[in-house]
Amino acid sequence: MLDDLDLFVAIVDAGSLRAAALRLEMPAPTLTRRLQALEARLGCKLLNRSARRMVPSNEGWQYYEQCKPLLAALRQATASLDATLNRVEGVVRLMAPLNMANDMLLPLWERLLRDHPQLRLELKLNNNMDDLYSGMADLALRVGEQTDPSLQQRRVGAVRTILVAAPGYLEAHGEPERPAELAAHRLLMSEPFQRWKLRHRESGEEVEWPVAPCLQANDMLLTRRLAEAGAGIAVSPLSICHRQVADGSLCRVLEPWEIAVRPVYAVWPQRRALPARVRVVLDALLAFAAAEPRLQE
Repeated sequence: MLDDLDLFVAIVDAGSLRAAALRLEMPAPTLTRRLQALEARLGCKLLNRSARRMVPSNEGWQYYEQCKPLLAALRQATASLDATLNRVEGVVRLMAPLNMANDMLLPLWERLLRDHPQLRLELKLNNNMDDLYSGMADLALRVGEQTDPSLQQRRVGAVRTILVAAPGYLEAHGEPERPAELAAHRLLMSEPFQRWKLRHRESGEEVEWPVAPCLQANDMLLTRRLAEAGAGIAVSPLSICHRQVADGSLCRVLEPWEIAVRPVYAVWPQRRALPARVRVVLDALLAFAAAEPRLQE
């Protein structure tokens, strides 16, 4: 009906049906048919037709004066919303795992701030999904399978998990060659690695965790730091221990045995269209992940 109101206002402004049809690039019979349909819905005659002109009736003038400013305001609001949705500026609220955001994703944040100076990032470093459901966040980065049907998702990549220990610890306690030998060692675990399997890369043999940890925490960075201090063997995502493995402060343990990779997803509420500012962050995240070896399976 809004389109028909717009046509009615255009006819009054043009002064005739023919002039309005030319201005709107619409066949005159179509314009006449839609005007008649609008009058039928309203139950009154809006225009008095003559051979040369179409003059609004009393009801038509009243309707015109009420509708025209409303239509103008609607166009302005639509244009403003369109500009907002397609402009890469403003606040993007993003949730991400603490350790990943503080390490592997640092170049991503720097790149976004450099390339989009009008963008403001609000990073909430936690695994709480409540803000995403309530609309307090635009996008979330999550590790593990995402089964909530109310969320849109894009697979970003995957993270690998390895066993690591300090050289001094291995010299003092020996280096295990098979998973069963972990029973003689101090295991340092963090959530969610309590129930994972080890799989031999070549033979395919699978082994459940052979022993309960001597320390279990809800912070992956803590277990990595304890391993660096020589406290035991840590189960650690490669994304937060790669520098220590590269510089030799941590050594890989049971290297032929692998822990299943965990997928990484970008998720957002299904009901929400992504504004340009959020789309830019998502696209940058996907591009970063595609070029980041630590996020490849």
